[in-house]
Amino acid sequence: MYTRNELLFPYHAIPLLSQVRGEAWRALINSLAGAPEDDPRTLALMLLMIRLNGCLTCETDSFRAMRGCPTCALQTLRRFKGSDEDLLAQYRQALEEIQRYFADQNGAAG
Repeated sequence: MYTRNELLFPYHAIPLLSQVRGEAWRALINSLAGAPEDDPRTLALMLLMIRLNGCLTCETDSFRAMRGCPTCALQTLRRFKGSDEDLLAQYRQALEEIQRYFADQNGAAG
């Protein structure tokens, strides 16, 4: 009766994204196949999708949430006006942020 809703973009939805854009995007998604959930590359993609989808403003009773995260993500990627290179640039930026965060955490622990 109810869709299983996530709070933020879910790890299990990543493989579903491979067929939405072009070859460069597909290569990125395929490169993450089998990568653990806590891999910085995986976290960077999840951060990118959280930003693109607007997950932080999604309410559990909203139309977006009722449709489910995978459907929302697929629609977001289809409607993205930029090129795959634009998406990949945003992914690289997210990856740099994740790596910087981990470096800061490791520096603080040491």
